[in-house]
Amino acid sequence: MHLSLRIALSSLRTHKLRTILAMLGVFLGALALTGVQHMSTAMVRKAEVEIEKLGPDLFMARSGRIRWRRSGAKVKNTASNFTIADAKALENGMPSALSAAPFTQATMQVHAGATKIPSVLIGSTPAFEFIRNATPRIGRFFNEQELETRAMVCVLGSKIAGRLFGSPDLALGKTVLYYRARLRVIGVMPARGGDIVGTDQDEQVFVPLSTYMRRMANVDNITGVYIQLAKGSDFEAAKQQATRILRYRHRIKVGQLDDFAVLTARDTISLQTQALDLVSVLGLLSSTVSFAVGGLGILSIMILLVRSRRMEIGIRRAVGARRSDIIFQFLLEAGVLSGVGGFFGVLVALLLVSFVYVVGGFPFVYRPILMVGILLGSVLLGVLAGVYPAWQASRYEVLDILRSEG
Repeated sequence: MHLSLRIALSSLRTHKLRTILAMLGVFLGALALTGVQHMSTAMVRKAEVEIEKLGPDLFMARSGRIRWRRSGAKVKNTASNFTIADAKALENGMPSALSAAPFTQATMQVHAGATKIPSVLIGSTPAFEFIRNATPRIGRFFNEQELETRAMVCVLGSKIAGRLFGSPDLALGKTVLYYRARLRVIGVMPARGGDIVGTDQDEQVFVPLSTYMRRMANVDNITGVYIQLAKGSDFEAAKQQATRILRYRHRIKVGQLDDFAVLTARDTISLQTQALDLVSVLGLLSSTVSFAVGGLGILSIMILLVRSRRMEIGIRRAVGARRSDIIFQFLLEAGVLSGVGGFFGVLVALLLVSFVYVVGGFPFVYRPILMVGILLGSVLLGVLAGVYPAWQASRYEVLDILRSEG
């Protein structure tokens, strides 16, 4: 075995260019398969982590319809007939609903001194903190008393606080303005990322719902409601219940489109997973093609090696090598050739995905079983590609070789 391996490595070193070209297909196949599978897994895991941040068993109903683009962006066809009474009807009419937080949302400019920046203003109730896992990192969220008295207080998202005051840690107790409405900062959120409809939560400002509706905008309609469902709830059943309630309350006739949307945090990850599944399939197809090309490359170079090493084969047969020894020798060379290509493909893929993990903020997800499988598959591919050349080499007779070489 040791001698055969030395002969195999010596042969591959002798024909460097052929060796590199033969390994290239296997290298690219292993690179594509390892990279795509790892990135798909990491992206799904990142989506799961983001969903976990949004709140336990989160359900949302909101005015207007939501359409999902291929890019993942959402286009909202707004309506203005969603009310607090609708939110109450959903909370009371859905058996799985534990608590609800009606909310309204508007894009408005916020001021602090000479600094003026756009923000997403969210008016809601104290239940929002628990339903959306929105506990401030600094200070606190507004309470029921502040909701009842329409207090002029707010909680800032981390980016907004940093842009207005230089650092989130400096925002507590300061005053911000929305037109003439002066709001005292009582809390600052941690960095939270995007929510289930794609809004950057770090660019949001939170105020009591009553404050927004009566002292800032003087409106009666709201944007929607967040509902916390009981653990293990049937989300599809909850969506059907909410749809029936809202269609009845909004007097929507059979055949007419909804003027609202109901969705869960899991709907987002479901859409992302479907897209990633397509990417995985395409990656599998491309890596399969690369592996097939690599197998053909190994087959070609092994046939050339057999023909160019007729004298070596004849000498080995003359000194007592059996046909099985010749077959084993060339199968070993093909396996080493393919295995080395697969090893470097996996190695380079790991370096690339690690770099992407760092730059893109993805969780570090590695799949040892997948990597071992790709390496074993690469070796097996080489052995299969070397079967015919090895059989061809074993059929040479010593006398025939001597006559042809003489």
